[in-house]
Amino acid sequence: MKKFSDLKLILLIGGLAFFFMQHTIQRYSVDYGEVVEQYKQPSKYWPKPIIDASVQWMELEAIEQDSNYYETQELPEVMLGKKLFFDPKLSASSQISCSSCHNPEMGWADRQEVALGHDHLQGKRNTQSLYNIAERKSFFWDGRAKTLEEQLLGPISAHNEMNMKPEKLAGKLAKYTEYRELFRDVYQSDKITFDKIAKALATFQRTIRSQPSKLDKFIKGDYKALSDKEIYGMHVFRTKAGCMNCHYGKYMTDESFHNIGLTYYKREYEDLGRYNITKDPNDTGKFKTPSLRDLAYTAPWMHNGLMDDLYGIVSLYNSGMQMINPTVEEKRADPKFPVTDHLMKPLNLNEKEVDALVAFLESISGSYYKMPRPEIPRK
Repeated sequence: MKKFSDLKLILLIGGLAFFFMQHTIQRYSVDYGEVVEQYKQPSKYWPKPIIDASVQWMELEAIEQDSNYYETQELPEVMLGKKLFFDPKLSASSQISCSSCHNPEMGWADRQEVALGHDHLQGKRNTQSLYNIAERKSFFWDGRAKTLEEQLLGPISAHNEMNMKPEKLAGKLAKYTEYRELFRDVYQSDKITFDKIAKALATFQRTIRSQPSKLDKFIKGDYKALSDKEIYGMHVFRTKAGCMNCHYGKYMTDESFHNIGLTYYKREYEDLGRYNITKDPNDTGKFKTPSLRDLAYTAPWMHNGLMDDLYGIVSLYNSGMQMINPTVEEKRADPKFPVTDHLMKPLNLNEKEVDALVAFLESISGSYYKMPRPEIPRK
C-alpha cells in the first residue's frame, strides 16, 4: 500500500509540475498573429514591403541546389584554380595562401576582425566571404575592382597580405613540373603567366556558392521550414525594420554603397571607404552592402569587423545608427565631412520584433560543404 501511495504522490507532484510548466509556457509564449499565415503562400501574395521610394528593389528569392557541383569540381581549370587557391607558394614567404583568409570551414572568411597577412601585418578591413562571389558586380568593400580577375591582384601583391610581386609569381610556379603539366592540360601550353593564374583562380572561386537554407525551402513552398517566430522576423525585415532598402533579391544585397554611420571620421578607426577610390566627397564613408547569405558563418561583421553579435547589430540599426548630418557651413568648410545615408532611421522595434528579426537572420544560412584541401604540387 505504501508503494502505491508513494506512486500516487509522485504522479500528483508530476501532474502539478506539468500544469505549472504549461501555464508558464502559455504565459510567456508569443502570439505572432495572423501576419504569419499571410506568408504561407507564394511570395507574390505576401504583404507589401515598406521600401523607400528611391529604391529599385526585388523580392526575396530562393536559391537552388547546385546539382552539378561535384562534376564542376572535376573540370581541369577548376582543379587547377583550387590547387592555386590552397597553395601558400602564391605568397612571397610561401606561408600564406588564399585560403589563409578565405577558409572554407569558416564561411570562406577568417572569423577575425581584420585580415592577418605577411609578417603578421594586419589589414584595415574585415575579410569578405567568397560565397556567391560569381554574382558580385564589384569587389572589395570600396568596389575598386570590377572583375574577379582584377580583384585577385590586390591580395596577392599587397605588402600586408601575400606580398608577392605578380611579375615573379609565374616564374616561381614554373619551377614545378606538375604545375607546368596542369597549365598545359588547361591552356594547351605549359607557359605560365599571371593572367592564366588569375583566370584559373577566378574560375574556381566562381564555383563557391551558398547551399539552400530554411528560408529557401520556405519560399519554395515548404511552409513548415520556418517557425512562426522566424516568419514574423521576415515580416519585420520586409516592413518595419526597412532591411529590404538595401538587402533584397536572391542574394540579399543591392550591390551598392552606403554610409551607415560607421565612418569614425577623424577618430581611431577612420575609414573613408569609397571616397578613397572615387575622390567624390559624396562617397565619404560609403561601403558596399554585403550579402546576408550565410551570415551565421561569417562573423564578425561590418567593414571593420567590430560587430560579432546579431542582437548588437540589430540594436544598432534600431537606434538609427550614428546619424551624422553636418550643417551647410560645416559641409562647406569640409567637403569630406561624412553624411549618413538617408535610409538610416530609428526603427522603434520592440523586444518581440528584435528577437524575431534575429531569428529570421539566423535562418538564412544553409549547410555548408567542408571542402577537402587538394594535394599541392611539390616538385
